[in-house]
Amino acid sequence: MRRANVPSQSNKRNKLPKRRKPVPKPDGDGSDFDQTEDGDETVPTKGKPAVKSKDLQGLKYLDMIAPLLQRLHRDKCERDKAGNRDLHYDQYCMLILLYMFNPTVTSLRSIPQASELTKVKKRLGCNKTSLTSLSEASRLFDSDRLKAIIAELGEQANPIGKQQTLGGIHQTITLVDGSLVSALPNLIQASILKQTEGSGLVHWRLHTHFEVDRYVPTRIDVTPNDGGENDERAVLDRVIEKDRLYVMDRGYAKFTLFNSIVRNQSSYVCRLRDNSVYEVIQKRELPEAAVQADVLSDEIVLLGKTSKNSDKPDHPIRLIQIRCTPHQNRTGGKAKGSTAPNSDGILRIATNLLDVPAEIIALIYSQRWIVEIFFRFFKQFLGCSHLISNSQNGIEIQCYCAIIACLLINLWTGRKPTKRTFEMISYYFMGLASEEELIAHLEKLKRHDEAKSTTP
Repeated sequence: MRRANVPSQSNKRNKLPKRRKPVPKPDGDGSDFDQTEDGDETVPTKGKPAVKSKDLQGLKYLDMIAPLLQRLHRDKCERDKAGNRDLHYDQYCMLILLYMFNPTVTSLRSIPQASELTKVKKRLGCNKTSLTSLSEASRLFDSDRLKAIIAELGEQANPIGKQQTLGGIHQTITLVDGSLVSALPNLIQASILKQTEGSGLVHWRLHTHFEVDRYVPTRIDVTPNDGGENDERAVLDRVIEKDRLYVMDRGYAKFTLFNSIVRNQSSYVCRLRDNSVYEVIQKRELPEAAVQADVLSDEIVLLGKTSKNSDKPDHPIRLIQIRCTPHQNRTGGKAKGSTAPNSDGILRIATNLLDVPAEIIALIYSQRWIVEIFFRFFKQFLGCSHLISNSQNGIEIQCYCAIIACLLINLWTGRKPTKRTFEMISYYFMGLASEEELIAHLEKLKRHDEAKSTTP
């Protein structure tokens, strides 16, 4: 649910450092830590790049979340009468956040390396951990316990993404979409899947809710990608909240879902398929502002005329048609698993909002692409294209920590988490940028935003 021209050599921008390739190292002196020529503390691991102490800077900025995670410290310790547990839930989450913010921590195996460093132990309050402990933690700790922490942290996040022209929308604009991630299961399961499905990978769907106002994801539901009760429309139907404006693509177009949203005192703006059949009940006159926004028509329509009564819409539906650029499916239809149809050059937007200007409805739907940008940010910059667990609970913990990471960026910077800002934060966590340089970068962005807001 994400294309750029290759820049010339002369105007190429600095890019986020790539993940290091394994570099063989000579054996150490038998101690846990080696010293580089400049005295830096490192953790040697055969065949793996060393995680250096100087590569891990800015850990104090994780102190903001530490008090909220502290309440999880004693989770699953009821039977640990002897106090033998070395890795607690709060420490596990802090290590995942370290993995997300620091490009030098590249995989599950890098986390135990980092946990051996004195700086990490001191700042994150954890002891040296192991792959076995991390694997156990991903299955043992309850992912749902993080939801309350996300809600509490979200209350502190500032509204930073809403446009002034959307000020008349009093419901929370929530973008809804899903994205697939793949995980390699155990060998036996992979062998069975390879024979039955043609691929040894397990696919998980991340059903995501993204708030435009605060520019952060607020909910991610992880399910197997197998349809039925895990279908994107069924999942949304189970979690509808009051006073929200759900913005959805045509994959969510289902009349019973529309009815559920309205019944829960929320609203929707959803694209319909190009071949949708409807009957026009009332045509509305288009004001000049709507025409300028490429709105072609604004009508009250009757949908689902041939559906059975229980599946028909139970409320008036408004259909707004908007001119767009026709295109053919770039993946060739079913190539790469895509079944998305072509576009005939008209967006058909259905909504139950009868009094909102047509051009505002068009603007609201255009916001939907923000969630696509988030998926790219989520996978490429937070490292979530690589799952560090193959269990559903472990994947949920990783996703919830990604939401926490986005909320922290909101609180640290007070603005949208752009690529350049995340690069600067990563440079800082790697020790390549000083705290003064990070603050100067944020101040520069603040001045740019202020100048932009005062420009007529």
